[in-house]
Amino acid sequence: MTEIDPNLLKPFARKYIGWKTPEAAVAFPERVIAQVMDLGDFDDVRALAGHVGDAGLRRAIARAEAGWFSAKSWAYWHDRLGLARPGQVPARPRRRFEPSERTHVR
Repeated sequence: MTEIDPNLLKPFARKYIGWKTPEAAVAFPERVIAQVMDLGDFDDVRALAGHVGDAGLRRAIARAEAGWFSAKSWAYWHDRLGLARPGQVPARPRRRFEPSERTHVR
């Protein structure tokens, strides 16, 4: 994906990233894109795709972190973008902790 103008993502960040300012959110464009892909309405997804193209959507999937996509959205986008055959969608990203990072609750 070529560099995307942050101003194109700000309206999406304002609407779909409620825990950061739009200015802070667009510093992580793949997160904004993923949030729209997961939660966006038809018009917003279509507008976003027009801005970033399929390559930008694929990049968001490739860089996705745990919790960015619901199972349904993950499967849909893999199919829509030709990233997986039906029934062969890869597992969503998961958080993994090294044994030394685990804490024991008593």
